[in-house]
Amino acid sequence: MYEDVAKAVKKYIKDMPSFSTTVVKVLEVCNNSQTSPLDLNRVISLDPVLAARVLRLINSAYDGLTRPVTNMARAIIMLGINTVKNMALSAAILVDLAAKDSTGFNMDKFWRHSLGTGFAAKLIAKKRNVADTHLEEYFIAGLLHDIGKIPANAIKADKYAEAVELADRERIDLYQAEKRVLGFNHCDTGKIIVEAWHLEGVVGDVIDFHHSCLEYEGPYRDILYTVAMANRFSSVMEIGFSGDRYPEPLAPEILKYLAVGEDTFGEFESTVKKKIEDALVFLGT
Repeated sequence: MYEDVAKAVKKYIKDMPSFSTTVVKVLEVCNNSQTSPLDLNRVISLDPVLAARVLRLINSAYDGLTRPVTNMARAIIMLGINTVKNMALSAAILVDLAAKDSTGFNMDKFWRHSLGTGFAAKLIAKKRNVADTHLEEYFIAGLLHDIGKIPANAIKADKYAEAVELADRERIDLYQAEKRVLGFNHCDTGKIIVEAWHLEGVVGDVIDFHHSCLEYEGPYRDILYTVAMANRFSSVMEIGFSGDRYPEPLAPEILKYLAVGEDTFGEFESTVKKKIEDALVFLGT
């Protein structure tokens, strides 16, 4: 059965729209440590939709401006290169690719959960004194951790809705309900995406192991454990919804390793919600 699922998932991924040329270029430019706001300005200015989103965000985020910001380079400086990169990537992956499939759960809420997990992972990492130069890895891994739910929900829509209902009714983690109803879970389908998109490395490992952290023996345990906590934060604090109202508690080993307890969740809630609202402004929704 899993072979048939893998084939269906690969077909679904193949039919997904690819990233726009602008988004690819934004990622390429931002991944260069020598990039300046002017370099990013040259790329964004060629895409009127992305440019409008950036200006919409800056003018919404800064209410005290005496006049609207219309200069793209100034907007990028005020927002920060990483903020612009994250918003562009979020739009490309979790809005443009996921918007059409909403049977099992609401995709807008799924997007909020994913983005909230990314922001929370970054905040938890910062609280743990992770170097600023590595924080974006935590964000991207958190953003994409549940991406396997998109094709799973699409290719088995009715069954996926049944799995969500089972998880809710029996108060179990969704990945367990997926396995019982579908015979596979979103980590399985996520792994197929990892292979198809060549996401091997930290992002791929987080997608694959975020529900089996203690089995992981690779080099990215810090990010994996952080995303696991951020994922639970988003579920417990009801930041969006990814079909999982009753996530499993974190293993004591994870809590001991991170040295950050769930009693800190309240510290992150308002910041995460504000960042999500900024993202909605960016997207014009």
